[in-house]
Amino acid sequence: MLRFADNEYFLFLLLIPVFIGFYYFVFKWKKRALARFGNLDLVNKLSQSTSHGRQIGKAALLIFAVLFMTLALARPQIGTRLEEVKREGVDIFVALDVSFSMLAEDIQPSRLAKAKHEIATFIDLLEGDRIGLIAFAGKAFIQCPLTLDYGAAKTFLEIMDPTLIPDPGTNLSAAIALAMKSFESKERKYKVLILITDGEDHGSKTQDIAGAADKEGVIIFTVGIGSPKGVLIPLYDQRGAKKGFRKDQKNEPIVTKLDELTLQKIALATGGKFYHSITGETKLERIYQEISKMEKKELASMKFSQYEDRFQYVVGFAMLLLVLELIISERVKTGREWRGRFEQ
Repeated sequence: MLRFADNEYFLFLLLIPVFIGFYYFVFKWKKRALARFGNLDLVNKLSQSTSHGRQIGKAALLIFAVLFMTLALARPQIGTRLEEVKREGVDIFVALDVSFSMLAEDIQPSRLAKAKHEIATFIDLLEGDRIGLIAFAGKAFIQCPLTLDYGAAKTFLEIMDPTLIPDPGTNLSAAIALAMKSFESKERKYKVLILITDGEDHGSKTQDIAGAADKEGVIIFTVGIGSPKGVLIPLYDQRGAKKGFRKDQKNEPIVTKLDELTLQKIALATGGKFYHSITGETKLERIYQEISKMEKKELASMKFSQYEDRFQYVVGFAMLLLVLELIISERVKTGREWRGRFEQ
């Protein structure tokens, strides 16, 4: 199957009608110029050594050379090539709290925006580790399965917000349980879960789930984001303008605050560490340093198809046309010229 990698270069094809028009007017101008010397038939007989057909042929060669050079710039590709990519690392799930409490602005511009920025920076640091994303609030679901495609992971990260999960609250145990189930390896190592939340756990048996994760070899790093003092949760309209603060069923403003103790216990139960994220710091860089010290394994032998470039052949043909245009003369050897050369 033929395809072109850089279609924007087809704009150069607009030069072809320009060249055709240029040569048309040049040949017309030459014909009028010769007619000024006298009878055109007589002038043509006197200049028989110059071939009008060869002039047109040279012009055609140049125009076709431009055509093929344009095709070469567009990078024609055909066929496929299989490449085997082997990488070593660990499997990492990042579970991001997308509950409405993460919209609190005790960390600017918001807890959620700060967390997403840290995760994007963390993904940029990865070199061979597989990354997966889990979004959770009252429930948890896989936003991005384990992958080596870091660009795709960042794309999924961008669309993570509170509208993804209709169930309110923060269920830490659901996020941990889903991560345990989603790790592909049965080995009791090479597994990391990074839990980013304000820690206000509305689930149950979180410590039991953390203990089960430890038995499965999952190391959990917890990142607490927000203030322990408590702040209000802003409420926005459909246009994104702030229209007040979220309230509970009693019409009282909801106060959200970081629960550091719960997050510390989860990390301690699995041999991980707890970090408190504040404005201006990137805690996930420190977590990456911890992960980089861990034992690695071969995660995937990913085979993918890649188109083979074929522009070299098109360039070669275009150069051949240019060489022919240069070596072909407009003049034709007359009989007298051939006799003179033979007598010499």
